[in-house]
Amino acid sequence: MLEQRIQQQFIDSADLLYQWAQASARPIAEGVQALLASVTGGGKVLICGNGASSALAQYLAALLVGGLERQRPELPALALGADAATLTAAARRGEYADGFAAQVRALGHAGDVLLLLSPDGNAANLVRAAQAAHERDMSLIALTGRNGGELGRLLRETDVHICVPHERTPRIHEAHLLVLHCLCDGLDLQLLGDEENPA
Repeated sequence: MLEQRIQQQFIDSADLLYQWAQASARPIAEGVQALLASVTGGGKVLICGNGASSALAQYLAALLVGGLERQRPELPALALGADAATLTAAARRGEYADGFAAQVRALGHAGDVLLLLSPDGNAANLVRAAQAAHERDMSLIALTGRNGGELGRLLRETDVHICVPHERTPRIHEAHLLVLHCLCDGLDLQLLGDEENPA
């Protein structure tokens, strides 16, 4: 029974990614263009999420600075949740839900991008960070799941919403990881041109 359950996890993940591939291509491409416009225009990428999404935020920052598969100049990126001292100091000034928003207000400028990761889109600290980014005239890229939640509802037409059409958090995280790889690969393609590289 355990082995069958494990196999089913693989099948469910593969089915989601296969079925979502066509619908996801356009918003992911829009995300690549938003990131490209920012980093080539002197901006930076701020990234945040909670729990496992915070780990994905740190991973994306590492990929943007260090590269995915190809050698390229470092791109300016910062995972907001990685610095516990700053996060808790910012939260201490008001409440925990303001932790990311305070960092966005301190570090964000027009031309920057705030990329948010949230399986349900309803975390108050991410919603407040998005609102702070809008106040700074930053672009938003929201990676969500389910129906997009509050984050999906507050996005503007110029923002990018990449919503995984699934209810289970593990499947959404798996899809978000693939999206991060696609964003970085797309940036490399735009910055460096095509190269022979079997996918």
